[in-house]
Amino acid sequence: MSDSPAPLADPHLVFDVAEGRRDLVILGSTGSIGTQAIDLVLRNPDRFRVTGLSAAGGRVALLAEQARQLRVRTVAVADADAVPALRDALREQYGPGEPLPEILAGPEAAAQLAASDCHTVLNGITGSIGLAPTLAALEAGRTLALANKESLIVGGPLVKALAKPGQIIPVDSEHAALFQALRAGTRADVRKLVVTASGGPFRGRTRDELADVTREQALAHPTWAMGPVITINSATLVNKGLEVIEAHLLYDIPFDRIEVVVHPQSYVHSMVEFTDGSTLAQATPPDMCGPIAIGLGWPSRIPDAAPAFDWSKASTWEFFPLDDEAFPSVGLARHVGTLGATAPAVFNAANEECVDAFLAGRLPFNGIIDTVTAVVAEHGTPATGTSLTVADVLEAETWARVRARELSAKATVEARA
Repeated sequence: MSDSPAPLADPHLVFDVAEGRRDLVILGSTGSIGTQAIDLVLRNPDRFRVTGLSAAGGRVALLAEQARQLRVRTVAVADADAVPALRDALREQYGPGEPLPEILAGPEAAAQLAASDCHTVLNGITGSIGLAPTLAALEAGRTLALANKESLIVGGPLVKALAKPGQIIPVDSEHAALFQALRAGTRADVRKLVVTASGGPFRGRTRDELADVTREQALAHPTWAMGPVITINSATLVNKGLEVIEAHLLYDIPFDRIEVVVHPQSYVHSMVEFTDGSTLAQATPPDMCGPIAIGLGWPSRIPDAAPAFDWSKASTWEFFPLDDEAFPSVGLARHVGTLGATAPAVFNAANEECVDAFLAGRLPFNGIIDTVTAVVAEHGTPATGTSLTVADVLEAETWARVRARELSAKATVEARA
């Protein structure tokens, strides 16, 4: 390990630490991560100032309200058709004669905002569309608080080529946990990373018992409140597979030294096992405000950012091995992560299409990972010896989405026959 490249997320390094109040840009401000980040900012006005917000464009009233609360310079929407409604919503929020924020619109708006003048960019966008803003923030030299795991998954080599050591601060609860625990030793001291999984709503079920689960059952996560795509990914454990790839890329640890263990209570967010046999666990009640605060404030900690345990009350913490037969997604993720190049992009894009098909009632639950597996197999081994480009990623994603839709439609026809 000592001779390997510096990890992207190195807790022993601090990139461009600024004294006083930090200027932030929040991408995906109307989503779960974004709204919690804004709550944290509003509770800590002496530490943070938000200069820009971006959203897809489906919740313009909320975006306008956030812009007024935070007095931002710029708002961005991916959907250019949402601009008239956004402008009207801003006029309702702002007083007569009060200047409105600058509006950016279109597919490149978030990336343009990510490169604007600020200290830290929080990328809370869901999906691989977060890649361009991730690259823009890194190229502009911003500290990147990364909640958009997909951009690292699909564009790993691109991100690694741009990121300076310590420039990325992970916001996923698992990777924020690893980030903190890794401070206890040097890289040479690390034996393995242990990524915890809640097990989702179907922990303990066999593959056959998963065949007929419904959309409503899959969306009923026992410990976390998340958006529908992430919630379904948690139910299939695809989310955990993506996190294994992400851990490999962030911390430069080989796949065979990254383990997944099921922890239903979701109190321990991940662990680091060291070569002397000791294991350090990072634990808090299930709440994303803590990881968000790490991403925005590191190396400082934000007092009372998240709830703490009440140690006067008894509690039980359980750990179980992963059932690879019922949930093969983690093994598949290790495979595509080892293949590298465009294989992770194919895996992620096919999964996004299959999740949409499941939520729409066009694909059974087990059909998600079955279809993704088939698409990955058809994609084969990516070509080596050439540098990965954004165009390569986009081409692979487009192919994977089309093929996943074709196979999903075929499965639907066969099921009804």
